Amino acid sequence: MWSSTLLLVLSTIVLPASAAMVKEGSKCTVTPLTKTTALEQRDVSTAELVEARQSRIDDTPQILEAFSQCGQDGTIVIEEGTYHIRQVMDTMNLRNVSIEIYGTLIWSADNLDYWRRASFDVTYAQRQTAWRIGGRDITMRGFGKALFDGNGQAWIDLANGASNLNGRPISLTVWYGTNVWIDGITWRMAQFWHTFVAHSENVTMTNLDMYTLSSNGRSSQNTDGTDTWNSKNIFIANWTVTCGDDCIAVKGNSTNVHVKNVVCTESGATVIGSIGSNAYQPDYVENIVFENITAKHSSNAAWIKTYPGSGYVRNVTFRNIHFEDVNQPIYLSSCIYSYNNCDSSRLQITDVTWQNITGTSRYNVAAAIHCSAAAPCDGFHFEDIDIKPKNGGTAKVLCSNIRNQASMGLTCTGPCPGSQPQQLSGNV
Repeated sequence: MWSSTLLLVLSTIVLPASAAMVKEGSKCTVTPLTKTTALEQRDVSTAELVEARQSRIDDTPQILEAFSQCGQDGTIVIEEGTYHIRQVMDTMNLRNVSIEIYGTLIWSADNLDYWRRASFDVTYAQRQTAWRIGGRDITMRGFGKALFDGNGQAWIDLANGASNLNGRPISLTVWYGTNVWIDGITWRMAQFWHTFVAHSENVTMTNLDMYTLSSNGRSSQNTDGTDTWNSKNIFIANWTVTCGDDCIAVKGNSTNVHVKNVVCTESGATVIGSIGSNAYQPDYVENIVFENITAKHSSNAAWIKTYPGSGYVRNVTFRNIHFEDVNQPIYLSSCIYSYNNCDSSRLQITDVTWQNITGTSRYNVAAAIHCSAAAPCDGFHFEDIDIKPKNGGTAKVLCSNIRNQASMGLTCTGPCPGSQPQQLSGNV
């Protein structure tokens, strides 16, 4: 409860009625709302001051105005400082725009019901997003200074272990974007997934730093670094991701995706999937390369997860994947999560290469691969696989329903059941 002194002061504060945005020609420059107010000059506690300012200040309007005024054939500059984002941002129909971000953007955490209600639908799995950008020829650069703070702990606490909390928003979504470059941005405590690329093509995302982990033991699942869906020609490079779920996930109808030079910690590292969840909508994934990936204390390293659906996964390469203390480094499931109808799936997985895959597994399984009996895997190639259990012993390679096993370059030591979980709790 605020003190009576603070409430009296608040009643006398006059903050700017309009936000600080200046347009000069085709350039729009945004600065934070006034930092010094009468409140800051009174004798109130720091906690009261922070709470009051966070609840009063909304920098969203001037940012949206900059996009409106300079989002086509222009330049948008968000200068250094702290910006409080209290509203959703829908910045679509951009064209030939350069977005320069030097400041810290903090998404509010005292109005979670608003975010759940107002965030934009992105169709996939009924998910939503707090910020949507789209259009053509878009550059968004942070120069290593931009920081996006989603107040993610509040969302983790609200979800309280729920795998998908309705309305929990993705931080930033590229939505129907063409020729998009995002570079040099840091995320801290994202609300949900850090980024999502959907219905887009020719998207490059480089030099990004992401960190979202719970500080109190509650699950921070679904804090993926990025997910691609219904998109093509995606290039991702030079990322550092610490999160509670997939680091880089390629989902349905993604084509020509190249991921390189990524460090993944406490995550699922690099993954195809999940795909095939809609029995009436085939999923197609092809021409995917993951290379030069480091995974630390993660659930998996180079893996593919599908539901028993339809479509295909083909021409996928995992190359130069190095890891330490990973639960099951190489993993493939045709019936992820439910472990039912594993052998009836018509979603075929072919032409997958694992090359130079090295490191330590948490338990005694280096690879667990269960393909569907109705659509056996084919064209698998393994080269330079060196996976050792961290506590010693011999690593197992479990395989089921793979054609041409004798020539694939890896010797299977036993069958892999359809019920093989994504994460083990001990040796098998």
